[in-house]
Amino acid sequence: MSTKPRQQRSTLIVALVLAVLTSLGLSAAAATASTATRASTATKPTIMFVHGGWADSSGWNAEIASLSRLGYPVIAPANPLRGLSSDAAYIHSLLATIPGDVVLVGHSYGGAVITNASVGTPNVKALVYIAAFAPDTGESLAQLVTQNPGTHITPDALDTRPYPLPDGSTGTDLYIKASVFRDAFAGDLPPSTTRLMQATQRPFSVAAFTEPSGTPAWTTIPSWYLVATDDHAIPPLTQRFMAARAGSTVAQVKASHVPMISRPDDTTALILKAAQAVG
Repeated sequence: MSTKPRQQRSTLIVALVLAVLTSLGLSAAAATASTATRASTATKPTIMFVHGGWADSSGWNAEIASLSRLGYPVIAPANPLRGLSSDAAYIHSLLATIPGDVVLVGHSYGGAVITNASVGTPNVKALVYIAAFAPDTGESLAQLVTQNPGTHITPDALDTRPYPLPDGSTGTDLYIKASVFRDAFAGDLPPSTTRLMQATQRPFSVAAFTEPSGTPAWTTIPSWYLVATDDHAIPPLTQRFMAARAGSTVAQVKASHVPMISRPDDTTALILKAAQAVG
């Protein structure tokens, strides 16, 4: 019998064995990598973003993309903008569904929401305020925004529209007028962008703007604050006052009221400092 068929069979067997071993090796490596990735993600806190009035969660897109690439779990729910206590209760209910530690990030009115929502939530380990309200007990946004001169969101800058309430009464929504939106809200963004932001702004209830805040979580939870020095919505002096009162770690950036859009790298850097302090 010729030795050629034997050699061919032997070569085929060796090739099959090598293929199986290679496959097993790759599978093991892939499984190990997958496990390591899951373990790495599991040790990172979840970052929850809460947007403010006249806005939606898309304002956090740049930060969400950056933090996701770094392996952080991220969630950015829609803030109802109906009333401080009810909005805080909604965010509080979401926090209860998240396993592990949470870094809670709020912009503008979203800061007032996280101040209230994180009370009694032991998994919230850090609060991050981005040009945001950080009210004390009994304070309203209307009170804080007029505490120091400088806001361009004055009564004559707003349109009002009624909306029906479940009990049959009527509420009032606020909208920033097109003529002042860019200057008051996002002066460092292109006009083409701010025209879209103004046209798609979500209605902000008067009730959310005037309802007094409850006991603040920043008395017991460490906080970080990004001051926007060119903010025409919340005066920078008021931002610094709230940050100092809360004992926040403060950074500042030359930006309008929306640094998460115009200065996303600076915003992300502060969030990362808070997240890394958590563990």
